Amino acid sequence: MQTIKVAIAGFGSVGRATANLLLSRRGRYSQVYGADVRLVAVCGSRSGLRDENGLEADRLDNLEDALTGPDFIAASGADILIEAGPSDFRTGGPGLAYISSSLSTGRDTIVISKGALVHSGRQLRELARLSGAMLKLSGAAAAALPTIDLVHHSLKGCEVLEVEGILNATTNYLLDAMTTRGIGFDVALREAQQGGFAEADPRNDTEGWDTACKLLILANFGLGANLTMDDLNVQGIQSVTTELIEAWRREGHVPKLVGSLTHLNDTFRAEVGIRTYPLSDPFANIRGKDKAIRITTDAMGETIAIGAGKEPLATAAAALKDLEHILTARASSPLAE
Repeated sequence: MQTIKVAIAGFGSVGRATANLLLSRRGRYSQVYGADVRLVAVCGSRSGLRDENGLEADRLDNLEDALTGPDFIAASGADILIEAGPSDFRTGGPGLAYISSSLSTGRDTIVISKGALVHSGRQLRELARLSGAMLKLSGAAAAALPTIDLVHHSLKGCEVLEVEGILNATTNYLLDAMTTRGIGFDVALREAQQGGFAEADPRNDTEGWDTACKLLILANFGLGANLTMDDLNVQGIQSVTTELIEAWRREGHVPKLVGSLTHLNDTFRAEVGIRTYPLSDPFANIRGKDKAIRITTDAMGETIAIGAGKEPLATAAAALKDLEHILTARASSPLAE
């Protein structure tokens, strides 16, 4: 049986959910993949914990100061890094240092935070190519909603012509509340914040930046584009008023914040903004915190997926889906025989 050592960098709610879910699935990894998967290191921004024999759940609340950083992860001897830290697409940090270090040394890497992938995606893809490391990122590309997997697996061999995505749960909840219950933006936002799923500073969501990040990741890592944030026209929902909502209602249309991508003659065009849909369109019926994606291809026509996982568990599960892809590849490698 192969021993596979895993480290997690970034130990907030998503990192902890990932650690606990991984530990609960160790029996599955052993039975299905013949792999003894051990969690050998975890770290946050200021503290961490390491044990080459594997950490158990009852030790994860006792992190030690100053055990953190890419060198700490490298010293753990981990075969796979799961990066789950905070996300800043304007700087790439803090995940960029962990991901770059991991890929440079040939360590398979699963990325959950979006910032580094948006900021330095081309460079990270090149590092992975040069070192031979696998780079997986389902958790960064709308988590429970399958996006990257659709184009890499389900639609393989087709040419993607167009993508539309309702990719941000917070903005979909706000627009749905404003549309179905007639409340204003500020009231809906306070409700979402009190419910614990809207950030105290919600601008990355409401101004469209989170949707833009996910769209760029899908375009660049899923479809081979080389877009940057400067290539996108990004508009959010903060200017949507009750008067606009009422006007759309009279027309029989429902507003959604949508990331859209078109691919024509080897050219990609992407944007984020409000689109309205008639009630007969599936996108008009994506409710609450649900997300959805519609992909149009040359040969398979139109494919729609809808996702509604509970966070942070859904994001953790998406990252561990990537782990199973890596375990499958390792199990079939000649080096595993």
